[in-house]
Amino acid sequence: MNVDSHGSVEISPAVWERQEMRLALANRDLKTVYERLQRVGVSQRQIARLTGQSPSEVHEVLRGRRVMAHDLLVRVADGLGVPRGYMGLAYDRSTEAALDLATAACSTDADEREEVRSLLAHAANVTMGASVSDVARWWQPVDREAAPAPAHIGLVDVEQVEALTAAMRVLDYRHGGGACRDAVAAQVRWSQQLLVATCSDQTRERLLLALADLHNLAGWTSFDVGMFSVARRHFARALEQAKKAEDNSLAANVLYRMGRLHLHRGAHKDALRFFQLGQLSAQDSGCGVTVSMLCANEAWAYAMLGDQLQMARSVARAQDEFDRADHDNAQSWVRFFGEADLYASIGIARSAIPSPTDQDLAGAIEHITRAIDLRGPDMTRSRTFEMTSLAVVHLRAGDRDEGLRVGNDAADSATLVRSIRTLDRLEPLQRISAQRTNDPDAQALTRRITTLRAAE
Repeated sequence: MNVDSHGSVEISPAVWERQEMRLALANRDLKTVYERLQRVGVSQRQIARLTGQSPSEVHEVLRGRRVMAHDLLVRVADGLGVPRGYMGLAYDRSTEAALDLATAACSTDADEREEVRSLLAHAANVTMGASVSDVARWWQPVDREAAPAPAHIGLVDVEQVEALTAAMRVLDYRHGGGACRDAVAAQVRWSQQLLVATCSDQTRERLLLALADLHNLAGWTSFDVGMFSVARRHFARALEQAKKAEDNSLAANVLYRMGRLHLHRGAHKDALRFFQLGQLSAQDSGCGVTVSMLCANEAWAYAMLGDQLQMARSVARAQDEFDRADHDNAQSWVRFFGEADLYASIGIARSAIPSPTDQDLAGAIEHITRAIDLRGPDMTRSRTFEMTSLAVVHLRAGDRDEGLRVGNDAADSATLVRSIRTLDRLEPLQRISAQRTNDPDAQALTRRITTLRAAE
């Protein structure tokens, strides 16, 4: 949702899809609708202009006056850009006669006949434009059942699970966890049924590894949308299965992601413990890329704890392990950790020191800038994180123009991914730009981020 300096307003269609808003629209509760609009930056005056009401009428609605007039409700829906059906305004009296045609005689089973009759009635209702009473429940799932799994499986079945995990990991990188989290969770529910199928020992071992990787992705995407408890449960299951399959590289990767979750939540000591446990598994795995990844994240945790000596040691080891690693033979779950991620981790660690020197800030800018330059279009979320951090470092270093430019680029990029974590990571930029109280451009960036985060 964007508001320009002249007071015109464009309301994002996504505003109407949120659960509370859909319920309010279905109940024609304009008081709640207007209150929710105000939370995302639409003023009473702008609501009045869009709906054709006077400001005093909007004020009265916000104080609890119900709007009952059909013409006014239609004007409100059209003015705000609300689909009329969301407010039950597509009703036509002639529909009642048409609904009498909805009969069913396709089956001898009484339950199925009733099911078909209900579907015909519903289809006639919707086709003829009648009010749809279930609008407020559209956000709920149609079904929760899993398709039946085979009783016997081979390697080809496991390969399908692996391929689906890889495809959804690409979606997560590009569009954020919100674009695929529920699909990943559904795939977990179906795939775990394969554990009770008959198969060879080789197939079962590979299945355990595939399920561990899938649970790991389910935990990561759940973390990305703010489902922290669910993420922890998936990570716990992933770690169990990775250890059962005796794959220390994947176990280390799961522990790394556990650490990142708690680093994000501000539990820096707990995050460090997860990274240290991951380091043990990473060393046992013999994978230099995994060791480098854990060291780089340890450095970030040490920086947040104010331990610059340990941070510097972890950075040095991360660089050394990365340089000596066999990148071509790294496992799929750690292959993402390339030069861009190494540079970004080092840069963010240096910027996270409680009292950085000018040299620290300059080093952070150099490393994060190199990371951004290496990012491709398939890593939108990571690039957004890094632009946000870079903007903060520029502002802390006194480079106001570059800081605000990169900050606005970060806000642009944040709108392209469905990730609450991305919006949370904007908070330091929001805070530092808000401190520039006499800078109109900084205040504009602050308002923009405030609006983005209020809509999460």
